Amino acid sequence: MSESNTITASTADQNGAVPGEPVKKDENSRRGNWGNQIEFVLTSVGYAVGLGNVWRFPYLCYRNGGGAFMLPYFIMLVFCGIPLFFLELSFGQFASLGCLGVWKISPMFKGVGYGMMVVSTYIGIYYNVVICIAFYYFFMSMTNLLPWTYCNNPWNTPDCSGVVGSGAQLNGSLVNATTSLVAGVTEVVNRTKRTSPSEEYWKHYVLNISDDIGNFGEVRLPILGCLAVSWFVVFLCLIRGVKSSGKVVYFTATFPYVVLTILFVRGITLDGAVNGIKYYLTPQWQKVLDAKVWGDAASQIFYSLGCAWGGLITMASYNKFHNNCFRDSIIISITNCATSVYAGFVIFSILGFMAHHLNVPVSEVADHGPGLAFVAYPEALTLLPISPLWSLLFFFMLILLGIGTQFCLLETLVTAIVDEIGTEWIIRNKTVVTLSVAIAGFLLGVPLTTQAGIYWLLLMDNYAASFSLVIISCIMCICIMYIYGHRNYFKDVEMMLGFPPPLFFKVCWRFISPVIISFILIFTVIQYKPITYNDYVYPDWSLAIGFAMALSSVICIPIYGLYKISRSPGATFRERLKHACQANPKWGPALAEHRTGRYANMAPADTVEARCLKEKEKEELREEHKEEEKVKETEKKDEISLTIQGSNGSTNTHNNPNPSA
Repeated sequence: MSESNTITASTADQNGAVPGEPVKKDENSRRGNWGNQIEFVLTSVGYAVGLGNVWRFPYLCYRNGGGAFMLPYFIMLVFCGIPLFFLELSFGQFASLGCLGVWKISPMFKGVGYGMMVVSTYIGIYYNVVICIAFYYFFMSMTNLLPWTYCNNPWNTPDCSGVVGSGAQLNGSLVNATTSLVAGVTEVVNRTKRTSPSEEYWKHYVLNISDDIGNFGEVRLPILGCLAVSWFVVFLCLIRGVKSSGKVVYFTATFPYVVLTILFVRGITLDGAVNGIKYYLTPQWQKVLDAKVWGDAASQIFYSLGCAWGGLITMASYNKFHNNCFRDSIIISITNCATSVYAGFVIFSILGFMAHHLNVPVSEVADHGPGLAFVAYPEALTLLPISPLWSLLFFFMLILLGIGTQFCLLETLVTAIVDEIGTEWIIRNKTVVTLSVAIAGFLLGVPLTTQAGIYWLLLMDNYAASFSLVIISCIMCICIMYIYGHRNYFKDVEMMLGFPPPLFFKVCWRFISPVIISFILIFTVIQYKPITYNDYVYPDWSLAIGFAMALSSVICIPIYGLYKISRSPGATFRERLKHACQANPKWGPALAEHRTGRYANMAPADTVEARCLKEKEKEELREEHKEEEKVKETEKKDEISLTIQGSNGSTNTHNNPNPSA
């Protein structure tokens, strides 16, 4: 490559290039790139580290053997999590395309990309509803007294029993007790059946929950307003694509760690915190032999890293071609898992304090999911001095964790649409596409703000992104390693990074990771239980809708595959199948300067990027001609006249009647 295509190696770190290799001018002017590599790493950390790290992992850990759960968890991280993470990052970065465009690698499997879009759509709809509820709690915490502290509110029932005051406040039945012995016995009985103020605030005031999933009731206007705020914030983060979101993540991806640390320091100083942490970490080694523990570990790694959502491919597509995504994948994966472990200390130190205050085992106050975020933890915070401050910090942390994932989900959909259409108009007006997708997401989320919204939210959470993700990821591995060919892909990675993938990752991509993914799928099917919410059992018709949502993403794969085969040239089915599986001539690096080696002759001359480069070259030539004309004009001013010799050797004086020598 010519010297004009390289810059000094001293800026290698800034552009994220492979160390020791000259950095190329690989700015993708058409799609845009991250401002620097820190933006990509922080965005990916914000994408991978979400609400599940706080409200799911700690619960899984204590339920599956405490510290013993860490062994299968980190084994699954090494053999499945990091390899799949690296595979998706390298896939998107090599082609500089989103989750649809990358399937030029094997056009028949483009349905995998559509499946990723469907999954991201489902998750984006309900995930923002969770964020909007966190917004609501955040706003409600701006008060001197948290509204879920006592049982003297209009929405409370006679069964309500608070934890603030001298021990647990006694409910109405205890007030009428005549002897201290009867009172003590009744308190113990009622304490095991108590309904906390935070639970009643959640059910009867925030949600005003209906009695059935089909009974939508009214739209909860405060929640609807917070949903609008949430979508507006996400849109603002993406108003200029990765150029704006890359600046936002400096705050959204880092401040949650500040809040976690503040809550951790406050938590470990409380009475009973040590008991909560012991409950969280004490190893029960006999559970390591339980297959369910390994299944939970594999599933948690798979889902928490965001594999098969399309977001990793999309974020990596904005990297510069020679960025060291191998290094990034290890940093981001380990950061994600370390955050999960750290969050467990924060959660269980507070829950241990609450259990100590109530004089009950930690297991009675431990919870997961919305029950932890909006019931158990908020109730524990009421026991702290200046409780509104801690509540504000906690829900602000949840908002930031959620938004970091949410705007990556939105960018995944927008990038896929823009890359697929690919016209100059839609590229220039990407903000309009972002706004349109955000408005559509808001409207689709409105049913989740009704009185039956929590039922639908949990239905989508359990079915829309469950076994379908596992199937999508498995097919992606098979396509890249066995249809496109592992040797071809290893050469692509070497061409991009400057070194081939380590042997360990080659083995994982071809054998180990697909086997683990298959194990997760089998485990998910075997362990399947119909969804319930507290004592409510979902009706069969709602479960059918759940399975339809799960299948809607997977069904894209065979439908598009058959469509592509039918449109491919060939006299026989085998010829059409072979042609549909072959890589598109446009597959490969996006910029012409990177299409070297076996891609040199495949570079399509009529691509938009090639035209853009030609236009730039023409503009540079025009500038050079203008400079030459200016030089000639200055030289002409110094000349008195021009002498033109004719064919007979005489001087032509037609234009200059007074020639001079």
